[in-house]
Amino acid sequence: MSRAFVKETAESAPPPERMVDDGPNLVTPEGLAQIEAHIARIEAALQSEANVLLRETLARDLRYWTLRKASAELVTATDSDGAIAFGSRVTIRRGGRRQSFRIVGVDEADAARGLISFRAPLAQAILGARRGDVIETAGPLGEIEIL
Repeated sequence: MSRAFVKETAESAPPPERMVDDGPNLVTPEGLAQIEAHIARIEAALQSEANVLLRETLARDLRYWTLRKASAELVTATDSDGAIAFGSRVTIRRGGRRQSFRIVGVDEADAARGLISFRAPLAQAILGARRGDVIETAGPLGEIEIL
């Protein structure tokens, strides 16, 4: 039989490492609490998990969340000057519809819950804008009015 048809990886191969974004790891206080909760949950699960493959996956996830906690830069929202910033709650009008969301860290982003990453194109387009500003963007974002 040709070596080309022999399976090279073992069924028990460890899971690949989770990707970590380059750049700053900005987090809100809620985001930092979520990271700490992930770490606590995984550490507890590791205490009781006997399955070797699940333990490897848990260990991989623990490495990820420990790294995210170590690199976290806590940012608290400030509305002192009225400019949209990390942590801001924002309502916009775009394409004839209103959208409300909060700009948060990468790991806490959840569009279904109204949380978008500060790295998302929409967040990048409006950071620094103020109520009443109209931002013209190229591409699919179009015109964005800050409400």
